[in-house]
Amino acid sequence: MSESSYEAVYGRWQSDTEAFWAEAAADVQWDRQWNNVLDDSRPPFYRWFAGGQLNSCYNALDVHVANGRSDQLALIYDSPVTDTLKKYTYRQLRDEVAKLAGVLQKHGVQKGDRVIIYMPMVPEAVMGMLACARIGAIHSVVFGGFAANELATRINDAKPKLILSASCGIEPKRTIAYKPLLDEAIDLATTKPETCLILQRPQLEAALMAGRDLDWATEMETAVSAPCVSVAATDPLYILYTSGTTGVPKGVVRDNGG
Repeated sequence: MSESSYEAVYGRWQSDTEAFWAEAAADVQWDRQWNNVLDDSRPPFYRWFAGGQLNSCYNALDVHVANGRSDQLALIYDSPVTDTLKKYTYRQLRDEVAKLAGVLQKHGVQKGDRVIIYMPMVPEAVMGMLACARIGAIHSVVFGGFAANELATRINDAKPKLILSASCGIEPKRTIAYKPLLDEAIDLATTKPETCLILQRPQLEAALMAGRDLDWATEMETAVSAPCVSVAATDPLYILYTSGTTGVPKGVVRDNGG
């Protein structure tokens, strides 16, 4: 965007904020139109697009499949550390996400439930976020490789029904085993997740705990694709925790509508 274009956009936003965001919202696929752009009746608790219904996963993936972009690339994973290159079209990514969403539903995750994602930067982490959004679950990404006590703090606060994780993370000079950190965090936490879905990476395989841990690939083999669940624009999409350097980490909630 050129400087002049930016100034024009910024000027429109300044002159009429609600009209500006109403125009932007016209590009979003709504299941039900919102009543008003901004509900500021209870400051500082502002509500954007109140009354509207939508699905964030549909707007990220399905809409592009429906509009003729099925075969365009949606995600490129290029890891120089593992020398891995994977490419997903919108259709391929939509299909993988829908299957993973089905796995989550199979194991009791419903609209409004929380799911912690404790994973390295792999395509499955993106799929996990979108799968949660697809069924109206609230995801919380926790930095992969975080110490057990830090993860436990976030587990206690979010109270996840399920945790998505991987056997390890890989850095240029070392492999970090995630599963022992996850196991210790769950032991420390007062709130225990019912299920952990573990992505086994070839660089290091993790031991799974019977009755709690499930193998990602095995579950995906028999997964039934889940449709999109419509949620309110004001329903939470994700929780992202602050660093906690000045106290207990605080969960910042972002809703689906803005």
